[in-house]
Amino acid sequence: MTSYSAVLWDLDGTIVDTEPLWMAAEHELAASHGKIWTEEDALQLVGNSLIASGEYIRDTLEIDMTAEQIVDHLVERLAAALSKDVVWRPGARELIEALAAQGVPQALVTMSYVQIAEPIASALPFAAVVTGDAVTRPKPFPDPYLRAAELLGVDATKCLAIEDSATGAASATAAGCDVLVVPHFVHVPEADRRVQIPTLVGLSPDDLDGLFGL
Repeated sequence: MTSYSAVLWDLDGTIVDTEPLWMAAEHELAASHGKIWTEEDALQLVGNSLIASGEYIRDTLEIDMTAEQIVDHLVERLAAALSKDVVWRPGARELIEALAAQGVPQALVTMSYVQIAEPIASALPFAAVVTGDAVTRPKPFPDPYLRAAELLGVDATKCLAIEDSATGAASATAAGCDVLVVPHFVHVPEADRRVQIPTLVGLSPDDLDGLFGL
């Protein structure tokens, strides 16, 4: 049994392997405007808020769409893709279910919008969900994780956040959480109260405290 008051989960790249879907939608959008979208461009967006990503895409591709229109287009594509197939990240669903079995409160903290997050959240035992369209200041600000802790009625400094990106990890760190990082597409810097592991496979709730020397 972990001593953490709650476990707060990122979605994209941490629970579900959505990054290839985002990248495919970005490539499709660029191609439809006769533009080139590189892998380097795509990696720049991992972990960002959708509006920040929309602004980056607009400016990089120099297309006649607003950031909001770009976001709406991408969200529609992602929601459609996820309705057909969900690719779970290794070990994530198993750890979520094991924590739930021990009665540990959990929340989803994602910069994806509710259309993308809700179908995933409804399939998992989350007590709270914070999406990118529900916060004024997105990751890397602490607000999303602070809001999740507030919804659960716990102190963020007594929570564990699980992330895969530098932006998300920065948000959780700023909120005062311990951060377990499982890197996927991008490098995540080392930091205090931050532990990196290659996979969640085989990880149990009882292992979490030991990772942070609790």
